[in-house]
Amino acid sequence: MVATTYRISIDAIPRQNQREVWREALAGLLLDCRLPETGPFQFGELTAKRSSTGAQLALLRSSAQQIVCNGHPASPAAPARVAIIFHGYGRGSIATGQRSCELADNDVSVCDLQSAWCMTLREDFEILLLELPRERLLGRLGHNRLRLPIVLGATIAAAAVRPVMRTLAGNFSILDKADLATTEVAVTELVAGAVLGETRLDAEAMTQVQAGHLRRVDAAIEAQLGNPNLAIADIARQEGLSQRYLQRLFERQSTTFSAYVRERRLERCCNDLIDPNYADQRIAEISYRWGFTDQAHFSRMFSATYGTSPREFRKAVPRDPETERTRGRPRLARSTATVLRLAPGPVLRDVAAPSESNALTEPATAPPEMRVSSHHLEVSKETTHWGYLSRAIPPVMCVEPGAVVTIETLTQHAFDDYERMIKGDPGAESVFRWTAEGKAVERRGAGPMDGSIFGRGAGEGFGVHICTGPVYVRGAEPGDVLEVQILDIWPRPCANPAFAGKSFGSNAAAWWGFQYNDLIDPPAKRETITIFETDARAEWARAVYSYRWTPQTDPFGVRHDTMDYPGVPVDHTSIEKRPGVLAGVRIPSRLHFGFMAVAPRESDIIDSIPPGYFGGNVDNWRATKGTTLYLPVAVPGALFSIGDPHFAQGDGEVNGTALELSLTGQFRFVLHKNGQGSKPHVEGLAHPLLETADEWILHGFSYGNYLRELGRNAQSEIYQRSSVDLALRNAFRATRKFLMEGYHLSEDEALALISLGVDFGVTQVADGNWGVHAIVRKKLFDQAADA
Repeated sequence: MVATTYRISIDAIPRQNQREVWREALAGLLLDCRLPETGPFQFGELTAKRSSTGAQLALLRSSAQQIVCNGHPASPAAPARVAIIFHGYGRGSIATGQRSCELADNDVSVCDLQSAWCMTLREDFEILLLELPRERLLGRLGHNRLRLPIVLGATIAAAAVRPVMRTLAGNFSILDKADLATTEVAVTELVAGAVLGETRLDAEAMTQVQAGHLRRVDAAIEAQLGNPNLAIADIARQEGLSQRYLQRLFERQSTTFSAYVRERRLERCCNDLIDPNYADQRIAEISYRWGFTDQAHFSRMFSATYGTSPREFRKAVPRDPETERTRGRPRLARSTATVLRLAPGPVLRDVAAPSESNALTEPATAPPEMRVSSHHLEVSKETTHWGYLSRAIPPVMCVEPGAVVTIETLTQHAFDDYERMIKGDPGAESVFRWTAEGKAVERRGAGPMDGSIFGRGAGEGFGVHICTGPVYVRGAEPGDVLEVQILDIWPRPCANPAFAGKSFGSNAAAWWGFQYNDLIDPPAKRETITIFETDARAEWARAVYSYRWTPQTDPFGVRHDTMDYPGVPVDHTSIEKRPGVLAGVRIPSRLHFGFMAVAPRESDIIDSIPPGYFGGNVDNWRATKGTTLYLPVAVPGALFSIGDPHFAQGDGEVNGTALELSLTGQFRFVLHKNGQGSKPHVEGLAHPLLETADEWILHGFSYGNYLRELGRNAQSEIYQRSSVDLALRNAFRATRKFLMEGYHLSEDEALALISLGVDFGVTQVADGNWGVHAIVRKKLFDQAADA
């Protein structure tokens, strides 16, 4: 069986065509949509895999809208079809006629494409849709008396459907024709079993009305499991049923309301205890989230149900030793078929807990500590976050659009040579302090705070960059574009009197570099650090010495055989310095910041290493003095952060790092409001755009928004799935859209110009989400401008 694939992303389509293209893409699934009348259509991605058997599997991610089926009569050429829909995330409802049902994360519904129905999705969503001939499902039921749409309830078969569909969604991009064939069979069988179990009628079973009531009651309970005061009277009142009637419904299931609620709460707690996403949360926090207010009572109930205490149950979760040197979060694995409705991301423990207004809305009046008249943001442990991004990080400065701000940054590699890059520098010492008693900056990365997975430390090092910020820009809202003008950049001078007048940096040929598995000199696996110096003019840098990494034991007693955790102090008595390396070689300066980002819209702690639509670790050396970076705003205030300062870097960043050297920069922040058209080239921007005096530089990554495209395991999958091919494809699409929108070219004209006048280059292959940039020279349009 041959499976064909097609993919549509409106990010690559000119704005004026986006709505039409999205509707055409949905039409291929026999669906339509109703988009919001006002505001931009923020994003939409649809990928479908078709087979010769007549089945079609599609993954949709988009912003709030209504997806509509207008009903398509069957014909000999187009047999009747049904759609099995998995709701990955995004709350909503599905309705037909007078019937309506709420949808929650991980729900599965079955819809008839010959009937009219409407799915209202009230927020950003992901759904996986399997379309197949109607008879393929109804033939398994043995009858045609199926009233659709139906949302599968609490049968064992329905519980089995959900993890299968979630797995398909998470691995959609690598499904081949064999996978699609087995998918059709497996999902059809599971759904048929679930439907049979929920619609079977006999003298001893529930009536159809009673079964419908029980499904509604079950959904109402699921939505309120976290309410410790939930009572049968609340559900009865909400559903318009009597308490006695509800009691009889549960008696038919050989249980009671209280026992059922307790069982569901325990199942939720069980899943969270084995989920690495919640490994940094205390057991008491997990139990409280699911309605247990008494920790001792919870522990007794858990032990009675599972035969072990919650603490011992969590300790017994296996850890995969093979992933010990893997960048990014480990893949999530579930050992039960119970499906969770995802809870909010873990709380950041190393920063003050933000209020909802700090995180999501503009402060009415900036607090005194944020009214910085000089607009100079010094680097310290109070003004940095290490190795992660999040929209929940409280801003450390609030500025008006047009403000000029000087921002200090530190390289995360400073501990490669403490004497030259940290000693005597109050800011650096503040951030890097690490003794047996504690670390100045505890969280270093996007992993769990307790370091339980790899044992390396808080954050586990899933993200490495020291970021200064975030800076809140007043008036910035999602859909706007933040213009960051880079006015000046200069090195941070060494504060050690022994090296006065110098600045120092480090290059690490590390295990995550492109070269690591292709070394020819012995030893075959090695990491090498080279220390460089420059002077106050910062025109050139020369190597001072190099050394090979030897196992280092950090102040907490943890041994690091490789550079697997950011900021590990290097004991220089344990290394062999090699002076005279790169003799006669000078490295010309390309002062730039590898990391400039606004906060992502996704509500999670985001690894700082892979770049994305929000900017981040783009690592383009052209983002230097006199250039301008444009970033699409995703959250109120933009929340701009900066780090990863570089003295120099070549395209590719092949050995894993640049010449990492602490820098200070001066920036002007300009805000472009959505729809006001002050700069047509940035209207509707969906990716980082760099402007120099002579060029436009567009950035494509293997995945434009890997957080959305790769599903729940995105922060681990991105390191496995990146490729230059994907990045080049996305850079091409971004360039085509830029030329069609900004210069009003037709697609044919844009394609000719791209091939003849646009240069593509590999930005980096070191950051998980690999990058390719496209350089569009402005002089190509000189004659058009004159005309």
